Amino acid sequence: MVLAPAARKTALTVHVTTSVGWLGAVVVFIVLAVAAVRSRDAAVVEAGYVAMDLAARYAIVPLAVASLISGVVSSLGTSWGLVRHWWVLVKFLLIVVATVVLLLQLAPISVLADTAAGAGLMSGQWREARISLIVHATGGLLVLLAATVLAVYKPRGMTRYGARRRPQRVNPAP
Repeated sequence: MVLAPAARKTALTVHVTTSVGWLGAVVVFIVLAVAAVRSRDAAVVEAGYVAMDLAARYAIVPLAVASLISGVVSSLGTSWGLVRHWWVLVKFLLIVVATVVLLLQLAPISVLADTAAGAGLMSGQWREARISLIVHATGGLLVLLAATVLAVYKPRGMTRYGARRRPQRVNPAP
């Protein structure tokens, strides 16, 4: 199924917009996480973790899900397909993994936000959990950058499925 040109452009626009938004929101999340870890001011720590919780739930997760869905729609609606070319398949898998890890990180983010609201994050016992958020968000950013590189450069190579589905060229009779 190939989308009509207007629908294809709309799906691509939604995909690019949500993907760039997701990437930008993760950068802001990392800035908040680093500021909260480095600060000695309880108010800054509390504000940082509460903002991170809100950003994750109401910006990053919706953008991740919208990027994933719009990417699937875009790939299925074009000749690229979802499993015909290696770069599309790898990009899809990267985004699925990033989304799953993001969803798994919501609970720890919420715990840190709740604890920060009670001014309990200033002790050393929470340092590992606080650093973990930076590590996971940085890993997520690297995954998103890798997916972006794949989308821009589109390395050659078809999957076995894609090679089987490729229309065969017929040589004209001599």
